[in-house]
Amino acid sequence: MATQANHQEHLGHVVFITAAAAIGGFLFGYDSSVINGAVTGIQKYFEVGTVETGFVVAIALLGSAVGAWFAGRLADRWGRTRSMQAAALIFAVSSIGQMLPFAIWDLAFWRALAGVAIGMASVLGPAYIAEVAPPAYRGRLGSFQQLAIVLGIAVSQLVNYGIGQLAGGDVNNELWGLEAWQWMLGACVVPAVAYLLFASVIPESPRFLISVGKIEQARKVLSEVEGDDVDLDARVAEIKTVLRSEHTPTLRDLRGSAMGLLPIVWIGIALSVFQQFVGINVIFYYSSSLWQSVGIDQSQSLLISVISAVINILGTFIAIALVDRVGRKPLLLVGSAGMAISLATAAWAFSSASGSGADVTLPDPQGTIALIAANTFVLFFALSWGVVVWVLLGEMFPNRIRAAALSVAASAQWVANWAITVSFPRLSEWNLPLTYLGYAFFAALSFLFVARFVKETKGRRLEDMG
Repeated sequence: MATQANHQEHLGHVVFITAAAAIGGFLFGYDSSVINGAVTGIQKYFEVGTVETGFVVAIALLGSAVGAWFAGRLADRWGRTRSMQAAALIFAVSSIGQMLPFAIWDLAFWRALAGVAIGMASVLGPAYIAEVAPPAYRGRLGSFQQLAIVLGIAVSQLVNYGIGQLAGGDVNNELWGLEAWQWMLGACVVPAVAYLLFASVIPESPRFLISVGKIEQARKVLSEVEGDDVDLDARVAEIKTVLRSEHTPTLRDLRGSAMGLLPIVWIGIALSVFQQFVGINVIFYYSSSLWQSVGIDQSQSLLISVISAVINILGTFIAIALVDRVGRKPLLLVGSAGMAISLATAAWAFSSASGSGADVTLPDPQGTIALIAANTFVLFFALSWGVVVWVLLGEMFPNRIRAAALSVAASAQWVANWAITVSFPRLSEWNLPLTYLGYAFFAALSFLFVARFVKETKGRRLEDMG
């Protein structure tokens, strides 16, 4: 009985520090999608068009690529928790900067800085969680990061809606001396401070402590997260052996005879690109202005964004429940088919819009169909490509190239995300139905790609990947 209670105590401690580290994922989701509610306000406040707007929204993604690039090396030099504290400070400072911009280029700068913190969080959280989680619980605890991201997206939309309501339904209305959209962007400082506090109290990763020679501290952390019944000497020796034998892969290791890279690396890149080219982040970055562009008022469009974020959470829970039961490939195929149909349906519905400028309307039943189709798309993405691609990228590469291949695939994802985000305002202004038909085409193409090239990894050991 005492042993069981002791086990529960250790597991509770691990869940706490894992959840604390995953606040970085929450900020990742929150800060990247909070711009959704502010897009219309930014356009009116600075009197800018779609090109400038797309640039300001998308520049955070370029910052994310920079943050992700150096986060791993920073974590190896400073430690995981100190690097998290640095990311939290950048989140806080950039949030205040976004709230008080004096020009559109100034806002772009703070958005890029926020992107750096987002990129750092995308690397630091999963790395820390993997290193402190007991092997028996690593998969479920690792899912905390993705869950935190979708929760961050949902909370950002809920906060945007609340601020919009306080401001009378118009994000350009003044609220406590600032326009409502400015408060939306500044609200991120609250979870940023929470992240800083939690990153200051959780223990350092035992792997990092051993790598810098702090063995006694590492033994203490291992005892706290894995239990007193673990042979600490054996665990320390095991980690030391792994650290000594690890080969740090480089881009040179990814070279193959076909088109410069190994085929498995191209598959990883393609999965990352398809995940973004279906246009999922259009929903999370632009849905407020999207619905306004087809005649829905500002207050209702913010509410729709909240609903989409909640559906995203539900889909993520479904994926977490099914990914180890039905497998990765079946979920991707179902998701691709569902996304292609729902996106094509949304494109058809948008083609019925009439009027121009502020007088655009979407008649019934097309208006209702567009709402249902867009949120069905979010559901199918969340229960498949949203979670499964990250699971596959962590599993599909051989051990000798996993880190470098994952880095290349993740970089491709950021670039694809940037391309979709920066192009949508201009494309939607040109022809919204055709834009969505293009996303539907990539969803259909992703189905054929998965069916032909992606191998199932369910139940296979990492050592067997090749």
